[in-house]
Amino acid sequence: MDLKLNGKTALVTGSTAGIGYAIAKSLANEGVQVYINGRTKSKVDAVIEKLKAETGNSNVKGIAADFSNAQQVESLIQQLPEVDILVNNIGIFEPKEFRDISNEDWSRFYEVNVMSGVKLSQAYLDKMIAKNWGRIIFISSESGLQIPTEMIHYGMTKTAQIAVSRGLAELTVGTGVTVNSILPGPTLSEGVGDFMTALAESKGLSDAEMEKEFFASVRPTSIIKRFITPDEIANLVTFVASPLSSATNGASLRADGGVIKTAF
Repeated sequence: MDLKLNGKTALVTGSTAGIGYAIAKSLANEGVQVYINGRTKSKVDAVIEKLKAETGNSNVKGIAADFSNAQQVESLIQQLPEVDILVNNIGIFEPKEFRDISNEDWSRFYEVNVMSGVKLSQAYLDKMIAKNWGRIIFISSESGLQIPTEMIHYGMTKTAQIAVSRGLAELTVGTGVTVNSILPGPTLSEGVGDFMTALAESKGLSDAEMEKEFFASVRPTSIIKRFITPDEIANLVTFVASPLSSATNGASLRADGGVIKTAF
């Protein structure tokens, strides 16, 4: 299927690995000029060359920026003042007991996970509306609806992303711009994979045994009973980024493996 994305320009934040990398790769395969993002220039440069080799798309570029640093975010916007597609993917997570979450933790998670998307949307939304086309996509999580007790501060930011996304969609009335959020379920990204491997080793289990235990005890409502791949999330994001998704606006779209125990 031709998703009619050839020639569009996209910024995918936090895209040197995991879900972000899969999204950047999927968009590049559709002929999009993709700007990837990571915290260091060396990492960004390496991933640019990797993506070019894997997709055959020479229009892969990158901007290094740490989204906990306001000056670096402003520099990114100055370097890339306009995009057709903005994928707010950057995010941090860590399991932590509620009693141990410091004020600094709450602020850091909110700044990176929520305000990154807010700042970039402020920079790009009006320009999208002016040309009557654009896509803003927030990579939220099923944790935004089912707050995980092991990382409440993370869940809070994912709920906030859904709220911001819906609010921004209300500003696009009567235009060709859409704003949506994607809710992945447990996904085997680089960080999650490392965490699960370490947890398996601490319990004397194989990776397969640890995965089975995780879905039996931590995410028992999962229907598929396995980790989702980053590519499976990227497939949905790429469609939502395309002109073919023009009737989808203000939505929270689930790719959660059935973890959220509702049809709505």
